[in-house]
Amino acid sequence: MILTIASGKGGTGKTTVAVNLALSLMSQRHDGKLLFLDCDVEEPNAHLFLKPVITRREEVSVMIPQVDPIRCAHHARCAEVCQFHAIAALPNVTLVFPELCHGCGGCTLECPEQAIGEVPRTIGMIEEGRVGPIDFAHGILNVGEPMATPIIRQLKGRIRNDYDVAILDAPPGTACPVVESMRGADFVLMVTEPTPFGLHDLRLAVQVARDELALPVAVVVNHDGVGDTGVDEYCTAEGIPILMRIPLDRRIAVAYSKGTPLVEALPEYRDQLCQLFASIKQEASA
Repeated sequence: MILTIASGKGGTGKTTVAVNLALSLMSQRHDGKLLFLDCDVEEPNAHLFLKPVITRREEVSVMIPQVDPIRCAHHARCAEVCQFHAIAALPNVTLVFPELCHGCGGCTLECPEQAIGEVPRTIGMIEEGRVGPIDFAHGILNVGEPMATPIIRQLKGRIRNDYDVAILDAPPGTACPVVESMRGADFVLMVTEPTPFGLHDLRLAVQVARDELALPVAVVVNHDGVGDTGVDEYCTAEGIPILMRIPLDRRIAVAYSKGTPLVEALPEYRDQLCQLFASIKQEASA
């Protein structure tokens, strides 16, 4: 099963649920293989709680155009086909803006003089290692780089059929990196909080996962007991199951601030999280 854990906004406890679900499954499953991918490549922090032993690093690059000024006849066809405006064709020179390039290769294919080649540009890296029986990997986007999606796509290349469970900790929000983290998943678990802000962003995230990508969705309500009943009413109206509630508990906040996983600070949550996964499997097969 490929399980993406997402949220419409940051700070809802998405990574807390993802990390502790993985640790709970690790303690219950001695014969299966688990994979944890931290897809929040702009601010990965699952490693602070899982504390993996990193054994391998690899760079992530995208191919960007390189113009041969001798062969270029300045027809401007490359600029016309680039929907991201990464190329500007002036009367006597063709300029490339690497930060805007999405590496589609359209300019290379469309150049009449074949004056455009492609060269790699490093945008980040992937680190991988292990946490006990859990295979771990996360992406790290270089500071100032605008495109996280190529790193997430390369990170997801580690998902293999021999994994019983692959848990993907998605970035917050509903932008392209979140869509890439959800694409290909068997199930999306949304972590939200019972506030008007939480409800607003939950609606957007559900629209992406369920309505645009046609993926089954369920919800975990974190900080339960504060805010209002808006999230419950929305989930009831939309037929979205709420599979777990985590109360607002100072002990959880203290453990988080120390980098201590929830299931180590409060072991009673192990069984609850294992039951959460059992509910997810049941919903996914319905």
